[in-house]
Amino acid sequence: MGGMKNRDYAEGTILKDKFAVILCRPESPENIGLVARNMKNTGFDDLRLVGVSSLEKKTFVTAVHAREILKNARLYAKVADATENLDVVFAATAKARKNFSLLPLEEAMKKMFDFAGTTRIGILFGNERTGLTSGELLHSSFRFKIPQSGIQPSYNLASAVLITLFSIFSSQVSDMDAAYGQPLSRKEQEACIQRILLNLEKKGFSHKTNKKHVEEMVFDLFGRLTMTAEDRRLLLALFSKGTQ
Repeated sequence: MGGMKNRDYAEGTILKDKFAVILCRPESPENIGLVARNMKNTGFDDLRLVGVSSLEKKTFVTAVHAREILKNARLYAKVADATENLDVVFAATAKARKNFSLLPLEEAMKKMFDFAGTTRIGILFGNERTGLTSGELLHSSFRFKIPQSGIQPSYNLASAVLITLFSIFSSQVSDMDAAYGQPLSRKEQEACIQRILLNLEKKGFSHKTNKKHVEEMVFDLFGRLTMTAEDRRLLLALFSKGTQ
């Protein structure tokens, strides 16, 4: 990110403005509180909860001095609602998915710092037992995996969040200009991808037997593009040409 110094991240101001932590269908009230505490420790404060209707007392107990983050947490019914005003979304997953590419954590961190300072980034975590579904992954731009020993199948949710946020907090930020232009919001990107999918269906490329497979691969491909307004114009022109 052009012109941003490490001390800016240490002070926490940039992290608060730039990043949102999204928990999808968390089951443990204590885990939500621990996530808030981990966010406070590493300089984040935008917490978004999907599939949670209210916060229990247990949640505030484990949050300790991060109760303000819980009080300001936003509750959503769907992942799409929680990500629509973000520009880029990175999703944590413990396993490789057939139609979605996967980045190592270190590479994901570097990619986050390649976007312009005004880019709003979401970090998406799934349910403690099941992780993120393929449908939920459609709302992410990139997927990443946290390195671990092969003995345990996955990290505890609060631990996974802490490792990720601490990696961001402690990462080195260069003074180089941003590598990418300002992306559209996820809502705008997903609307464009849906239009592309509709055109592929009209052309017969996507049909009943391969529709889900094509949808996942197209979302993965164009999600990683983190499209700008200029990208959208070109893509829609390319994919609409020749359709009735």
